[in-house]
Amino acid sequence: MPKLIVSPTVVQCVGNINKKADEFVGLVNTGDEEISITHVKSPPGWVGIGQRSDYREYRLMFAGRLHVEHAGGAFDMHAGQCLDVEPGEWVRYSTPDSAGADYVTVCLPAFSLASVHRDA
Repeated sequence: MPKLIVSPTVVQCVGNINKKADEFVGLVNTGDEEISITHVKSPPGWVGIGQRSDYREYRLMFAGRLHVEHAGGAFDMHAGQCLDVEPGEWVRYSTPDSAGADYVTVCLPAFSLASVHRDA
């Protein structure tokens, strides 16, 4: 039988300013260890911390611009684009525009604090 996920759990994100994400599927909201699905609305001016994760991560952009720094350089993502980050790749995200960014992340296996290795 299909299972309705009535609402997400709000989780805090790290960075220079406060940002929250709505986890619909994952360790926090459903106890799922295999996958996490989170809707993120990143505020203008947010800058994250560099990281290397143990999970594969996809980011699907709905609106705004997400700046992506990686070991080989940097680029910007826009609405309708998707990012695929393999485990162990270094990345750092930011939302420099006044509109911020609206996107969904999917992590395989699910995101956990133990599996994301952030820069000091």
